[in-house]
Amino acid sequence: MICRKIYHQNSGLRQTVCRWFQSCVAPVTPATATVCSGKRMHFLRNYTASFCSYTKIEEGSKGYHLSDIEERINEMNKDLDNSSIKSRTIFKVNVSLRKSNPLTYTPKMVSIGPYHRKNPQLGSMENYKLLYLRRFLQRKEGFDMTSCIRELEKLKEEALKCYDDIEDLGNDSQFCQMLLLDGCFVVEFIRECCKMCPEGEEEIIRFASYICHQIFRDLMLLENQLPFFVLNKLHDMTKQDDDLPLLLLVNDSIIFFVDLPNMIRESFKNTKDSIKHLLHAVHIASCHGQHPKKNLKYDIKRNKVMPNATELSQAGVSFVKAGLHDKLGDKTSLFDSIKFENGLMTIPCFRVYDGTETILRNLIAYEQQSSDVQYKYFTDFAAFMDHLIDSEKDVSLLRQKGIIENWMGEDKEVASLFNKSGHGITTYSDFYYKEECLKAAKHYEKPWNRMKASLRHNYFNSPWKGASTTAAIILLILTAIQTIPVIKIFKCK
Repeated sequence: MICRKIYHQNSGLRQTVCRWFQSCVAPVTPATATVCSGKRMHFLRNYTASFCSYTKIEEGSKGYHLSDIEERINEMNKDLDNSSIKSRTIFKVNVSLRKSNPLTYTPKMVSIGPYHRKNPQLGSMENYKLLYLRRFLQRKEGFDMTSCIRELEKLKEEALKCYDDIEDLGNDSQFCQMLLLDGCFVVEFIRECCKMCPEGEEEIIRFASYICHQIFRDLMLLENQLPFFVLNKLHDMTKQDDDLPLLLLVNDSIIFFVDLPNMIRESFKNTKDSIKHLLHAVHIASCHGQHPKKNLKYDIKRNKVMPNATELSQAGVSFVKAGLHDKLGDKTSLFDSIKFENGLMTIPCFRVYDGTETILRNLIAYEQQSSDVQYKYFTDFAAFMDHLIDSEKDVSLLRQKGIIENWMGEDKEVASLFNKSGHGITTYSDFYYKEECLKAAKHYEKPWNRMKASLRHNYFNSPWKGASTTAAIILLILTAIQTIPVIKIFKCK
């Protein structure tokens, strides 16, 4: 049975046996009969021995392969336990999100963390890291690099678990060196942005300069992060008694550099221990730490694609900037203020500038890849705006209503931003704006709404047109009234 199985599995053996049988049935002359018979018998004896030895090798190799596979899988399971997937908070952006615009996930000025540390284009900032390290060590008398490294070594294992698989990481000392240089750079840069330079010293990087803005842009990238507990530990090592906590310094910096609606200090109450990294801090500041999920008034069993802004306008939908009439003012939320009621779509003002795509995409990437984020507000907001905006006409309409502030230039650039930001994202059954999309789609599907909108647009879009249309209607009614008696007289005759 084993020989038969090996015969069927080995193509070379089958071909050899076939050639042997062909030679056996070939015509044999008396002159060659003895020679051929001897050769065939010799071949048969040799191949039988080879075949038996091959069978033994195959049987042994199968056992070897099985044990080898089992051993490797056991090693992989050990590595899996050590890696602690649930602890990962700093991810590499997945391919589906990255492919539409990879530059928005790549640092331009400084590398923080292990993912981009070998990028030769970012090498010029290494000298700045050394300058910030020197200032960091001078902040506290008697504090030296050795004691700092010892404290970071205690956090090394926990910090490693925050990352995806890191290639060419090097030894433990190299990882601790990276934590020291990059961590001191981030902490001192944030202190400098908050005017916490040591007395008598000038800024290493001038505040509000081009380089300063580019560095903060890089600090908002998902792949360019350090665990916040490392940054917080470094800050606590050298902070003075009257210094603010690092979290509040981060929040003040975020409010200055990141232009998102309603980012306030109160967002960070009772969140010190839950902050994963700087990008997560932006997420909490924007979402106010604890946004309750909207309660749907009825069960929505199926999704409907919401028409774009131009189509909704043609169906009589009016767009209003949130906070204009409801006195929300500066407390207008980017998420809870999007509503649709009785043909009125309310949306908060959203400023679009050159850095909008980068911060928006990285917040979406963090939501898409983190298991800790329960409600994916930025993902759902991007999907909603992608439905609402299909072309520059939609952007122009929203801009005229004060909903979009375009600081980028042409409206088609804003349309492209929202359309591309929606590529690769996944929306779930608890899509935050499901109710608004369904209401808008149902409003658009009613023919009477489109007819009313068409009449309003064609005949009442200006005071003069409205007056002339009204006069024509009145004239038509009077003419009809005068015609009725004439018809009655004609019938009587």
